[in-house]
Amino acid sequence: MAMDLAGITVFVTVAEAQSFRAASERLGVTRSAVSQAVRRLEERMGMALVQRTTRSVRLTEAGERLYESVRPALADLGAAVEAMGEMREQPSGMLRLTVSSIAERFLSGSLLAGFVAAYPDIRLDITVTDEEFDIVAEGFDAGVRLGEVIEQDMIAVAVSAEQRQIVVGSPDYLARHGAPAHPRDLTGHCCIGWRPSPQVAPYRWEFTESGRDFDVAVDPRVTTNEMRVMIQLARAGAGLTFGMEETFRPYISQAELVPLLEEFCPPFPGFYLYYPNRRNLPLKLRVLVDYLRKQRR
Repeated sequence: MAMDLAGITVFVTVAEAQSFRAASERLGVTRSAVSQAVRRLEERMGMALVQRTTRSVRLTEAGERLYESVRPALADLGAAVEAMGEMREQPSGMLRLTVSSIAERFLSGSLLAGFVAAYPDIRLDITVTDEEFDIVAEGFDAGVRLGEVIEQDMIAVAVSAEQRQIVVGSPDYLARHGAPAHPRDLTGHCCIGWRPSPQVAPYRWEFTESGRDFDVAVDPRVTTNEMRVMIQLARAGAGLTFGMEETFRPYISQAELVPLLEEFCPPFPGFYLYYPNRRNLPLKLRVLVDYLRKQRR
């Protein structure tokens, strides 16, 4: 039996509108044309799909089964056609991203500046935050986080190399207080800690020894949610701090900070752009994904 795609489209519209009149308005055709399309489909199927009364329209059991079967496929077909249409268009619109404050390379400027230059009709709205939330519910197109905190049902694209967290201190502080030989020694040092918000306990510093992961609950002399404050205090000799090696690298190269306990700090998967698992991505997000993949290569 040949497929009556037009008739199926009209039938699905009637089922969702529960009215021939409302379906005709949605489709921009006459009520008679809607009625005839459904009747022809019923004749092809050899069974009644719709129960018509003077006041309402209800699906028969066969109609319910057909509707549940074809509705998802019809939605996918519509999305695919829309995606093909986008290929003729210039990517445009607002692209909303939420990015971790420690995603140093992504936020450094050059990566995003190159994307904006390549796609002048796309506007970026970037919220830098370390709070964890549902990006779909909050209206974001995508986010950038460490891979270990991204939910499994998301699509993730690497935007950095492997990362490593290390302890650092200034030469002045180390001259006055000495360097810790083991992470457990940190409890005897002045520490500068991080927490995402005042309601959350300070982050526990994480290490690995002989293949075993463990953490140290340091008692920070200073706690903040701003990495720049942590860096400036550490450079000034106020204490030891802990964070991404990538963030500290410029200060280490200038001998303003000294890396410590590196043998207890192995690398781990880095930052990823993540977004919901959709069959057809919006063009503005698709070009960002392609751009980041090219930059990684």
